[in-house]
Amino acid sequence: MKSKKYAFSYHEYENEGKNVKDMVAGILADPEFPSLEEICIGDWGNAYDANCQPILDEIVEKADQFSHIQSLFIGDMSYEDCEVSWIMQGNYSKLWAALPNLRALTVKGSTELELGEIVHEGLEELTVICGGLGNDVIASIQNAKLPNLKKLLLYIGIEDYGFDGNADTIKELLEKADFPKLTYLGITDSEIQDELTAVVLESKFMGQLETLDLSNGTLTDEGGKLLLEAMPKWPNVKKLDLHYHYLSDEMAQSLAELPLTVDVGEQNEPDDYDGCIYMNAMLTE
Repeated sequence: MKSKKYAFSYHEYENEGKNVKDMVAGILADPEFPSLEEICIGDWGNAYDANCQPILDEIVEKADQFSHIQSLFIGDMSYEDCEVSWIMQGNYSKLWAALPNLRALTVKGSTELELGEIVHEGLEELTVICGGLGNDVIASIQNAKLPNLKKLLLYIGIEDYGFDGNADTIKELLEKADFPKLTYLGITDSEIQDELTAVVLESKFMGQLETLDLSNGTLTDEGGKLLLEAMPKWPNVKKLDLHYHYLSDEMAQSLAELPLTVDVGEQNEPDDYDGCIYMNAMLTE
């Protein structure tokens, strides 16, 4: 897939006055654009202060010129560009109908994020990367009509950065969501990763998954034990991604010996502060 990233540098924003309203015009003026299948939109100059709604609105307005794009990433920036909790997102409600040929959408940042009513026949991958996923966004995904969705990757995050639910919220999401072709499920980056592991292992999707992603959270031996007991029941799962975790050496080794590909890299140690134990999800700043 031919891909290109578009972003404004600090110099372009500060000295040339380029901002979010100039992004789509710059993309369409690029002679490479008609040959691209994927575009990634990074910092639009002041992503911490101005949301990306002008970008979304102009893509919808000029949808015929974006009809060849199969993969779209909005918010593709590192913490050096903009901390994830500062990225000002927008309302994607009109994007679903505007881009019927879209196969993959990645959104980074959840501030002001609205997904609206999600209806798309062709979308195969949906990823939301953030420090905290709000209940309204989760509800949109829960009610989504995505009959061909194969990959769902959600960074659940923490309360301080926007997650206003609990394990029951994710349980309801997995109970009510209807994704008949889902083979990759990622419920990641949570400070209640053990609880979410229990929820995922009891979900209706376990029998159809090939990849289970529970990475980037506070997974401990409590969740590891659940995985050791459950995974032999699901030989359809070929990969288990647990990287960035708080497992003990013994538990990590036991999981690595399961008859599937298991990633137990990036082991972390809990912090002990005045007798209190602290563990952090990966994307919490």
